[in-house]
Amino acid sequence: MAALSAVVIGRPTAECSKPPAFFLAGDSTTAIDGGWGDGLLATLKSPAWGVNIGKSGATTASFRAGGYWANVTQHLKDNVAKFDSYVTISFGHNDQKETSGVTFEQYKANLIKFANEVKDLGGIPLLTSSLTRRAFPSGQDHNATDSLHDQRLAAIDAAEATGSTAIDLNAASLAYVDAIGKTAAYAYNYGDGTDTTHLNAHGAVVFGRMMADLIIRAKPCLESYFVPNETLSSAIWNNQPA
Repeated sequence: MAALSAVVIGRPTAECSKPPAFFLAGDSTTAIDGGWGDGLLATLKSPAWGVNIGKSGATTASFRAGGYWANVTQHLKDNVAKFDSYVTISFGHNDQKETSGVTFEQYKANLIKFANEVKDLGGIPLLTSSLTRRAFPSGQDHNATDSLHDQRLAAIDAAEATGSTAIDLNAASLAYVDAIGKTAAYAYNYGDGTDTTHLNAHGAVVFGRMMADLIIRAKPCLESYFVPNETLSSAIWNNQPA
């Protein structure tokens, strides 16, 4: 299989006016202990910085109702004067559940509202499609299951509707785990090794690096604020287990 290209939607920015700050909004696939968020933040170098506000179990509705979105917006208010303030917005794993209480239409509208609120506060939304699950059909080592297809499209549509950048982590991560195969993909499984949704510590590093690379490709002016890891990036984008 040919090397996996970065999947990014949005217009690259020619230059950065201020150092960046990253505020991460999302569910458990972003959150501390199981998500890619801390892996992304670990790639930043001063004066860039960030905060992982991801919440395990969150939907687009419960993230707001629980006060987590207010935490994001407060960080924006406190920091936009001194930092180019980016907000990654990544939901879908819980919104898609029948028990979520969130319809697909509400989910998409919530993403749009998040992005518009970030822009209204002077921030820069990065609509981030959901990290893929590492699920494969029975007896198959490849052909990874595309279980978040509609949620991916909703994130892209929300970015287009708000004139924002979409970071297509879902497409990139799905292509990657499909290429490296089930055994290699399961090396990133959380806990006892059977959790194919969440990431162990090494998985957070790998997919945090993937996110960093995707952001850099969408916003080239940010490259100097990330610590490079050529070995890891090469493995990811050449479909090699990392």
